[in-house]
Amino acid sequence: MESNEPKKSESTPPSPQQQVFTITTQTGRLDKVLSQLAGITRSQAQAAIADKRVTVNQVVVKKRDEVATGDVVTFVAKASTPIALVAEAIPLDIVYEDEDVIVVNKPQGMVVHPAPGHPDHTLVNALLAHSPLSTINGSLRPGIVHRIDKDTSGLLMVAKNDLAHQSLSAQLKAKTNERQYVALVHGVIKEDDGTIDAPIGRSPKDRKKMAIVKDGRRAVTHFHVLKRYRQFTLVSCRLDTGRTHQIRVHMAYIGHPLAGDPLYGPKKTLPGNGQYLTAQTLGFVHPRTGKTMRFEIPLPTWFTDMLAQLDQQENK
Repeated sequence: MESNEPKKSESTPPSPQQQVFTITTQTGRLDKVLSQLAGITRSQAQAAIADKRVTVNQVVVKKRDEVATGDVVTFVAKASTPIALVAEAIPLDIVYEDEDVIVVNKPQGMVVHPAPGHPDHTLVNALLAHSPLSTINGSLRPGIVHRIDKDTSGLLMVAKNDLAHQSLSAQLKAKTNERQYVALVHGVIKEDDGTIDAPIGRSPKDRKKMAIVKDGRRAVTHFHVLKRYRQFTLVSCRLDTGRTHQIRVHMAYIGHPLAGDPLYGPKKTLPGNGQYLTAQTLGFVHPRTGKTMRFEIPLPTWFTDMLAQLDQQENK
């Protein structure tokens, strides 16, 4: 069966800044198609076309030109500027800390580690100013064992040394740690409990999104209804796996996208600064003592304020 995934050209191997695609089903305006294929914004695609960094069948074209099945699109990205990781004195909400681990409550809107587009003001920048960190996960992600999305708030475990990092990573791989989230989703879920077992991979239609795809990695989410509102449901979600955007993709897949989610939710949703999702509970075995550690935080104010508004609507 033929995949809808754009095929890489089998001719001369591209340079690190060059991507080559053979169009299969992604037809239409070049700027729109390029943004999907290369995982960049529409404006970035238009800028690349204007800079003559994009060709179709080795010919420079315009953004409004359309591509068709069989066309070969070559895109040369601008060389990225190296990220200099620096310590920044950013306040941290530390729930627990000892010589091996830190449990931190990440606020909504903070990126976990530096990356193109977010070179600084991240959780890692703040942690570097606070403590030594493990070195296992590379120069831009010291101490980071697992991540949550920028607009998802809540608990993360951070390794201060390599011994702790190895142990915590092994627990994640063995699925022995505890991770529970609270989410507010659109619609009223009838079942009290449920399990979503559906593989997640990069969306073939939009490279900036994840999706349920046959050849994706297995992803399992268990949910439990905490409260039902007229048009929304408050749920807790327990993860067996940790795929990118897992809860957001899984809940949208069953017809209950997260409220406030700009990527997977409807345009008409609750106001706020992103999805109503917080990592409320975190549990693991301490890497040195072997003691079972479990942490739980209250929902953030921006979340509880919205729940209070929904409660008021229920009483009208």
